[in-house]
Amino acid sequence: MTRTAVSPPQAAPAPDLSAGGRPLRVTVAFALALVLLAVLSAIHLMQGTARLGIDELFRALLPWASDHGDRGEAVAVLLASRAPRLAAAVLVGVAVGISGAVLQSVARNPLTSPDTLAVNAGAWVSVVAVAAAGVSLPFGLRGLIAFIGGLAASSFVLLVARGGAAGPTRLILAGQAVALALNALTLVLLMLFQQNTVGLFAWGSGSTVQSGIRQVAMATPVVVLGVLAVLLLVHRLDVLGLGDDSARVLGVGVRRTRVIAVVLAVLLAAIAVTVAGPIGFVGLCAPVLARLTARRVPGLGNHLVLVPFAGLVGALVVVGADVLLRLLVPAARGIVVPTGILTSLAGAALVVWLARRLRDGGPAATPTRGASGTVRSRGWVAAVGVTLAVAAVGAFVAALLLGDRLVLLGDVVNWARGASGREVTFVLDQRWPRILAGLLGGAALALAGSIVQAICRNPLAEPSLLGVTPGAGVGAVSLVLLVPGVGIWPVMGVATLFALGTFALVYWLAAGRGLSSDRIVLVGIGMSTGALALTTLIVVVVSPWNTNLALTWLAGSTYGRSISQVLPVALCLLVALPLTLVGARTLDLIALDEDVPRVLGVPLNRARLAYLTLAAVLTAAAACAVGALAFVGLVAPHAARALVGSRHSRSVPVAIGLGAVLVSVADTVGRTIIAPSQLAAGLVTAMIGAPYFIWLLWKARASA
Repeated sequence: MTRTAVSPPQAAPAPDLSAGGRPLRVTVAFALALVLLAVLSAIHLMQGTARLGIDELFRALLPWASDHGDRGEAVAVLLASRAPRLAAAVLVGVAVGISGAVLQSVARNPLTSPDTLAVNAGAWVSVVAVAAAGVSLPFGLRGLIAFIGGLAASSFVLLVARGGAAGPTRLILAGQAVALALNALTLVLLMLFQQNTVGLFAWGSGSTVQSGIRQVAMATPVVVLGVLAVLLLVHRLDVLGLGDDSARVLGVGVRRTRVIAVVLAVLLAAIAVTVAGPIGFVGLCAPVLARLTARRVPGLGNHLVLVPFAGLVGALVVVGADVLLRLLVPAARGIVVPTGILTSLAGAALVVWLARRLRDGGPAATPTRGASGTVRSRGWVAAVGVTLAVAAVGAFVAALLLGDRLVLLGDVVNWARGASGREVTFVLDQRWPRILAGLLGGAALALAGSIVQAICRNPLAEPSLLGVTPGAGVGAVSLVLLVPGVGIWPVMGVATLFALGTFALVYWLAAGRGLSSDRIVLVGIGMSTGALALTTLIVVVVSPWNTNLALTWLAGSTYGRSISQVLPVALCLLVALPLTLVGARTLDLIALDEDVPRVLGVPLNRARLAYLTLAAVLTAAAACAVGALAFVGLVAPHAARALVGSRHSRSVPVAIGLGAVLVSVADTVGRTIIAPSQLAAGLVTAMIGAPYFIWLLWKARASA
C-alpha cells in the first residue's frame, strides 16, 4: 500500500549536523525575527481608540526621554489594555507555535496542529462547560480543565489515525470530525446557558483582549516550564525524524517520547486557550513557516533551534494578525473582533497550499463500502424499505402530537378535516411546516452526503467538511443580518450561489495538479475553515449582540419555518433524486478507484463535477430549510450502506429515509425534552451522531 505524502515542507526533518558549523545564519534569522517582532509590537501599542503617537509611546516607556509631565494618560492606556493585549499575543504565539512544532514532529505530518488534532476544540468545550455550570474557577483550575479536555480530544484523534501513520488525510478528517462533534456540544452549551456564557461565542475564535495583566502573568511561568521541558526532548525529536526503527536502534524510547511530547504540546496549547481562547491555526502556520525558513538557513533544522524559532514565528503571526486586524477594522470594533479570525483565514490558505502539493494515493482513498461490502437479498432490502416508510410516518405523526403542548390524535384528525378548535389549529398550523422542513431537509442532506462520500471514496466525508455547507452559511447569514426580514427565496438564491462558488473554488484548487479524492477533501477542509471564520467575522461586526441568530443557523433549526421555506428543498429533491438513481451505476464505479471508471469509459472528472454540483445545490436548499445540520450527511449514508450494501441504487433511497427520520426525530426531541424551551434540531443530531461517528472512526482504524 502506498503511503500518502505531502511535499514541502518536511514535517520531521532529520538532524542537521551542520548546525554547529553555521551559527551565524541562525543568529541572523533569529535577529531579523526579533527586530520584526519589535517593530510590530511598537505598531501594536500605538493602535486603539485613544491615539498614541510614536513620541508619546517613547515618553511613556522611557521617562527620562520626556521633559513634560504629561505621561499619565499614555501610561494608563498602555498598562490598562494595550500592554496586556500585546503580552497575551506574544505569550500565546510562542506557546502555540512550539506546540504545533512538537506535534508535527511527533506525527511527521506538516498538517498537524492543535486545531487539526482537536486540541483547541477539546479545551474550548471544557472551558465553556465550566462557565455554563456557573462555576467561577481560578485561572489555574481553568487551565487544568482545558488541558484535560485538549489531551483527551487529541489522544483520541491520534489513536484513531494511528499516530498519523494512516496518512495526512485520515488524520485531518478524524481531527476535523471530532472537532465538529465537540463544537456542536459547545453550541449546545452556549444556547442553553446564554446568561452564563455571554461573550464566549466571539471568544471561541480567539481574542487577545485582556482586562489587566493578571492572566498573562499567571500563565507565563507555566509556558516557560513547558518550553524548557520541550527543549529537554529536542535531541529525541531529532532522532525520531530518522524513523521509528532507527530511533529504537539508537536507544530512544519511541512511544514514551511521543507520549511526553504530546502531553507537553497539549499543555502549551491549553494554556493558550485559557488565556485567549482557541486562536486558530497559529500552531499550523508557525511551524510550517519555520521549516520553510530552515530549508534556506542551514543549521535551523535541528529541533534545538527550530522549536524556539517556531515559537518566535508564532508570536509574529499572532501580533501581526492583531495589527492587521486593527488596521482593517474600525478602532471601536477592534475589541469585539477576535484575532483568531485572521489567523484562521491564514491557516485555511496554508492548508489549501499544502493540500495542492499532496501526491495521489494513500490509505485514505479507499472505497466507501458498507458492512464489509455485504450483499443483501431483495427481501431484506424490501423489508428495510417498508420499515423506513413506517418509521417516517410514525415520526411525522409523533412530531404533530408532541411539543410544548400535547395534541391528541383525534385533534389531528379534526384539524385535517378543518373541524378543530382555534388553539389546536394554531399549534398544528405552526408545527406541520417545520415537520416537513425536517423530513425534506434531512433527506436532502443524506442524498448530498451519499454523493460526496462516493466521489471522495471516504465514509468520513460530508458536505460540511468540503466547504459546501459553511459556504452556504456565509451567504445566508450575511443576507439575513444585512437585510432583516428578507424572504426565503433571496436567502435560498444567495446560499446556493455561495455554496456553488465555494465548491467551484474547491474543485478548481484541487484540480491544479490532477484531481484526486484526498486533495478534494483537504482543500475542502481548508475552505470550510475559512468560511466559518468569515461567518464569525460577519456576525461580530454586523450584529455582535445578536449571536443567538447565528448560533441557531450554525447549529441547525426548524424553528419558525413556513411552507415557502420548504418548497425549495422539495423541488431540489424532486430533480436530484431521479438524476442520482439514474446515475447510480456511475457512482458505484467512481467509488471504486481512479482506473476502473476510465477503463469502462466513464468521464471521471466531468462526472465528479456534475455530481458535486448536485450535492452543492442540495446542501444549499437543505440549509435554507434546516440550517447547518451536523452529522446527517455523514451518518445516514454510512448506516444505509451497512443495512443494504454499497450499491447506490439501494443505499441512496435508504439513506434518504434515514436522514429524514433522523432530523424529524431530532426536531421532535428538541421541542419536547426541555419544553416550553426548545433545543435546536442540529444539536440533537450532533448528540445522536457523535457517538455513532466515534464508533465509525474506531471501526475504520481497525479495518485499516
